Amino acid sequence: MIVRDRPSGIRLFLVVRGSILKRIRFTLLVNTLSAVVVTVVHGNFFALKITLTTIPFTLMALPLAIFLGFRNSAAYDRYWEGRKLWGELVLRCRSLSRQCQSFIQPVSGMSTQMPEVLAARQRLVYRTIAFVHALRLQLRDQSDYSEIRRWVPQAEWSQLQASSNKHDRLVLEMGKELGQCQRMGWIDPCLTVTLDNTLSALNAAAASCERIKSTPVPFSYTLLLHRTAYLYCFLLPFGLVDTIGFMTPFVVAIVAYTFFGLDALGDEIEEPFGLEANDLPLDTLCRAIEINLLESLDETVLPPKLEPVNYCLT
Repeated sequence: MIVRDRPSGIRLFLVVRGSILKRIRFTLLVNTLSAVVVTVVHGNFFALKITLTTIPFTLMALPLAIFLGFRNSAAYDRYWEGRKLWGELVLRCRSLSRQCQSFIQPVSGMSTQMPEVLAARQRLVYRTIAFVHALRLQLRDQSDYSEIRRWVPQAEWSQLQASSNKHDRLVLEMGKELGQCQRMGWIDPCLTVTLDNTLSALNAAAASCERIKSTPVPFSYTLLLHRTAYLYCFLLPFGLVDTIGFMTPFVVAIVAYTFFGLDALGDEIEEPFGLEANDLPLDTLCRAIEINLLESLDETVLPPKLEPVNYCLT
């Protein structure tokens, strides 16, 4: 995710880092060069004069702009829903850690059970950290889960590796641990329901993220907009050259930047969990959860916060 101050003045037109320009620069360059060629030959190719007026482009521009705007709104809705779901995960992870510290207690008069209770709390919190990392890796189609090994009991690691849905498996193990705590008398059965509801909320948020990941914007809709935007921008010089002459390449470049930029931006944010510059900073969110949960266990050795690299927060 791009993190930087909004430019003002002349800097507004000079900023490249964080702009969509890098993604569309080759297409924009080809479109502008083709406009230069059309302007130089004044629309004549091998004694054939290609004559187009501005009327068809005026008729096409409005619906194209509306459909591009609609698609970008749909893409941003997916982006914002993904961010809200990860905000929900942050809240639920903190709540689960707090509930573990507050509700899981040794049986009255049995202080000797305290080390076992502390170990059970730690396992639940560590699995929660592993859960968010496993979800991040799955959403980004990354297959190296070795980084979550330190958060999972050794006896569970082989089963976790064999699981096709690792974050779901971790919630299952947390549920088993919670049931064991209830059987040991370390948690009141009524309070067990509260913790189980928190686990269910974690699973619900993860399932919603999977829904966004596995359900892209319909391809036919995206393809239609791609084709229309490209046809419009590459034919536009023929409709302008007889009217504005040498200014044609400049006008075409501005129009193409707008349409190609909106098209590319929609492509980038409709899949919010990826590794593009404008995608959600899942690494940073996971690290924030990790720090919060370790602090709740009163641990002093904490990982550093992730800072933006070249204005990009991963």
